[in-house]
Amino acid sequence: MRSFVYDHPAQRVIFGIGSIERLADEVGRLGARRVLIVTTPAERRFADDAARRLGPLAIDVFAEAAMHVPIETARAARRRAAELNVDCCVAIGGGSTIGLGKAIALESPLPIVAVPTTYAGSEMTPIYGLTEGGVKKTGRDRRVLPVTVLYDPALTLSLPPQISGPSGMNALAHCVEALYAEDANPLITLAATEGIRALARSLPVVVRQPDNLDARSDAQYGAWLAGMVLGAVGMAIHHKLCHTLGGSFNLPHAEVHTVILPHATAFNRDAAPDAMRLIADALGAPDAAQGLYDLAVRIGAPISLEEIGMPLDGLDRAATLATTNPYYNPRPIDFAGVRQLLEDAYQGTRPINPAKAGSHV
Repeated sequence: MRSFVYDHPAQRVIFGIGSIERLADEVGRLGARRVLIVTTPAERRFADDAARRLGPLAIDVFAEAAMHVPIETARAARRRAAELNVDCCVAIGGGSTIGLGKAIALESPLPIVAVPTTYAGSEMTPIYGLTEGGVKKTGRDRRVLPVTVLYDPALTLSLPPQISGPSGMNALAHCVEALYAEDANPLITLAATEGIRALARSLPVVVRQPDNLDARSDAQYGAWLAGMVLGAVGMAIHHKLCHTLGGSFNLPHAEVHTVILPHATAFNRDAAPDAMRLIADALGAPDAAQGLYDLAVRIGAPISLEEIGMPLDGLDRAATLATTNPYYNPRPIDFAGVRQLLEDAYQGTRPINPAKAGSHV
């Protein structure tokens, strides 16, 4: 047994169909009296429903959250919170919304109640990200960790297949990188492996049968596990690349994770054999990287950077940015290797396993 440290802050999680009905009670537990609800323009209906449930506690709705949390949007939300003298933030929506709630909490003592409507996992982490001048910077601060998370699978029913699939792959990426994290520990390894299993079995059903509430529940269960491991251990080259591509090229967050994940996994294949075995077993595939690629294909998700808007002439810049101040990674980070990873992702080619050349799943 390897030595490890497990340090995870306390957090209240309520999971189950209909748990949104407990929103007012959970806000009341915090003693809050003036609540700001944040969301995106597309998810305004969720915020309006939350405001109705909170009644006089809901002071305002800020429905301007945007992908990758632009610093201008964060500053506007912070000003609104200060002007209204709010004492709690309810963030209802996907990763962009919860990221905006974190941006507010980073500069104020507001507790966050998170109500995720996608499978991003941000709600379980002390990780925040802000984009300024075309560069996305991330950090960890326990002030931004939501104190309460309400998981209601019914809120994901309106998520269309083309969003559900990549959102779930985004969550799956957290589990994959947790398995070869520098600070991995036995509990997180168990959670990550179970998260991969839950997402791999549920996402194809969610995409084929969007109204299947059992599959939606299973996917959100996997997303919860993915968020938990993301908050507990460090990530590696996959997340570094996704932050780079999203912040510097404004590519869609979940789709970037979907495209990069098989290739980042192949990049680390030889350096993390135990993790690769666990990933492959959880996917029910002979090879981890190929299994992830095949899952993306099966759910109809994007498989190339080209199809999600990445310019070919940006690959060199992306490789340079990603290899500058890199995260820990089990395989040493080098420009040539990362550049090839990006080229493969741009083309959308199925990863090759040199040990099983010519094999197909």
